Amino acid sequence: MKIPQLDLKKQYNTIKNEVLPAIEKVIDEHKFILGPEVSQLEEKISSFVNTKFAVGVASGSDALLISLMSLNVSEEDAVITTPFTFFATAGAISRLGATPVFVDIEEETYNINPAEIEKYIDTNCEITNKGLFDNKTKKIIRGIIPVHLYGQAAEMENIIHIAKKYNLWIVEDGAQALGAEYQGEKVGSIGTTGIYSFFPSKNLGGFGDGGMVVTNDEKLAEKLKVLRVHGSKPKYYHKIVGLNSRLDTIQAAILLVKLRYLDKWTEGRRKNAILYRELFNQTSLITDKNDNWNILLPVEKKYNKHVYNQYTIRVKDRDNLQSYLQEKGIGTALYYPLPLHIQDCFKNTGYRKGDLKISEKISDEVLSIPIFPELSEAEIQYIVSSINNFYK
Repeated sequence: MKIPQLDLKKQYNTIKNEVLPAIEKVIDEHKFILGPEVSQLEEKISSFVNTKFAVGVASGSDALLISLMSLNVSEEDAVITTPFTFFATAGAISRLGATPVFVDIEEETYNINPAEIEKYIDTNCEITNKGLFDNKTKKIIRGIIPVHLYGQAAEMENIIHIAKKYNLWIVEDGAQALGAEYQGEKVGSIGTTGIYSFFPSKNLGGFGDGGMVVTNDEKLAEKLKVLRVHGSKPKYYHKIVGLNSRLDTIQAAILLVKLRYLDKWTEGRRKNAILYRELFNQTSLITDKNDNWNILLPVEKKYNKHVYNQYTIRVKDRDNLQSYLQEKGIGTALYYPLPLHIQDCFKNTGYRKGDLKISEKISDEVLSIPIFPELSEAEIQYIVSSINNFYK
């Protein structure tokens, strides 16, 4: 049996008759740049996540960058974030000359640990008339970027408490989590800004790159719109330096079609996650948290709605298991094999291997297996039985 990590063709075949006319309409109207479909998608996304404003940009990476630009992040600043995430989270900080401050993650959810944020501040920082001065980086900490990893919300209540205590902004990285909820609120709508990615592998993915920034701050929303068109308003008049970062009209048209199905697809992913748990619990695999475990399943916090952009398990002998599954025709992925704090490009931040132990341990154990909504029950049974047979 052949089961890819993600099968976009299956999904496309169910909506092909809607997507092709939407693309043809854009081609016929020749409004390729910031056409009406872009503003329509912005309205739909802001309504979906319950924010006042949404601004379409060229990618999720640009959504992070343009958010930080709108908040005036500079080389004098530092930003707290997680080391266990895709590169773009910290890359956006560094591209503006600021310094990423990495703190460790929760072992259960793999999301940034608020207690570690507070611990870092207590150990390294002091409040000055310029703000929260970090004696380690010699910069002012301006904000926090929590990542809602794999589709599960970070612990936002405590993060908000810290942010308010030290007058910090929050940029939510919801690139993998459109539709996920924390205490009934959609992720992305809770912080100062929130960002989403429409990369094809995301739970709402386009046919190329695309991203979105959401906010309830009208001034920030207006600044974001100016920044995405080289900082010009009106055209050819520039008070600030921006980017060329506009969501393509064709991508917006495709995403408008796919957005209609997002809730259905999310429930499909959640249903598959339930089936995985049921089937794994029927095997001889030990899934509790003692030293004898071979596999640990994702934990969904009771106050969260997990959208399972990835179904990521922790396993012993991960690399050999991945090779075995490949032989069985089962696609897998590693998100992420090396935490950011020990990547070569961040050596100047001063972190060394062993500094953030949970992130380093998790990166050696995680393995993402197929979770896309079109998976059949027979395919999920085959995946579980193959993993079980490996450990036998």
